[in-house]
Amino acid sequence: MKNKILIVPGFYLPHIGGLETHVDEFSKYLSKRGYKITIFAPNIPKSKEYEVKYNDVKIVRYPAFIFVPRNPFPKFWSIMFWKQLKKAINSNPDVVMTRTRFYFSTLLTFVFAKIFRKKFIHVEHGSDFLNTGTKFFDFLSKIYDLTVAKFLIINFSDKVVAVSNVSKRFLKEKLKINKEIPVIKRGVDFEKYGDIDSENLIKKYGDKIFACYFGRLRYWKGVENSIKAIKMLNENYKDRILFIIIGEGEEEKKLKKLAEGEPIIFTGGVSEEEGISTLKSCDIYIHSSYPGGGLSNSLLQAMYCKNAVIATPNEGADEVVTDNKTGLIVDTKPQDIKNKLEILIDNKSLRNKLSVNAHEFVKKKFSWEKSIDEYIKIFDEI
Repeated sequence: MKNKILIVPGFYLPHIGGLETHVDEFSKYLSKRGYKITIFAPNIPKSKEYEVKYNDVKIVRYPAFIFVPRNPFPKFWSIMFWKQLKKAINSNPDVVMTRTRFYFSTLLTFVFAKIFRKKFIHVEHGSDFLNTGTKFFDFLSKIYDLTVAKFLIINFSDKVVAVSNVSKRFLKEKLKINKEIPVIKRGVDFEKYGDIDSENLIKKYGDKIFACYFGRLRYWKGVENSIKAIKMLNENYKDRILFIIIGEGEEEKKLKKLAEGEPIIFTGGVSEEEGISTLKSCDIYIHSSYPGGGLSNSLLQAMYCKNAVIATPNEGADEVVTDNKTGLIVDTKPQDIKNKLEILIDNKSLRNKLSVNAHEFVKKKFSWEKSIDEYIKIFDEI
């Protein structure tokens, strides 16, 4: 039985993001099955260098810095890095897992796995070439994907797993990967989210219809289009709605400038628990992403929290949002988002129908227990 797992993600909590919560919740539920898990992750933002969570899940954080946008690089010159690396190696893993192809840590872990002859599983969370809004950096990233990521990390892995169908299509159609790629979708941590109380937004902001976004403020999240949609509403609608943007990121300054004078507020960086608390009090969730992510955790969280969803089909949304049943599908154009917003502002019964359907869909389809069963099959096969 291969029961010792070393996971090396690009980021981990307290850094906020869907990949981070995926790794955390995956480890929580896998450790319940008797697996010994070590997570080796960059210490960004600064947190405990070592801690133990859940059923003896060991978190080892190494010193790192951001070398290129959103990509931590280890401080090899630091004695602490080598001390932390020794802890990870001493876990003597049977299986080494990485998350998302473009992180430096993924390449370094691939090299480690091959040198020490460890079984190597790569889990791909992306669904397109990187889109940061900076053409030169995106070009270099694409070259990396088509060379190093394709021919080393993915082709020479013992198993590649995609987190959604769109992630699998990216690997098959754009990277031209010929090997078998199973799709294992994440679960939703019903235990954790069920214990979080909803924030009283009406007491705080008055009797409004609350729309929201929860996540990192990155270019490919498309939040700019949501703000433009709010700006296009007439005054009657603007008086009835408040758009709450929960999160932080490199686009924050630009987005705040765009939102000036509009019924829009920014919470800044908050904990996942605070974000869920706000989601539970919101009526509408706007998912305006461009292609990039594999399956949006924030979207699943919003659906579980009974938000009526307006979503572009990207980041796996078309795999979970059925138009006019569990949400409304839109184009990325602000005009389309604005039109759907007006429909939901005016139609409370539709909001209620979509929110209840979305909640029930996520409860039925996104169990971590089922996901863990699929991963264990892979551990036993390789």
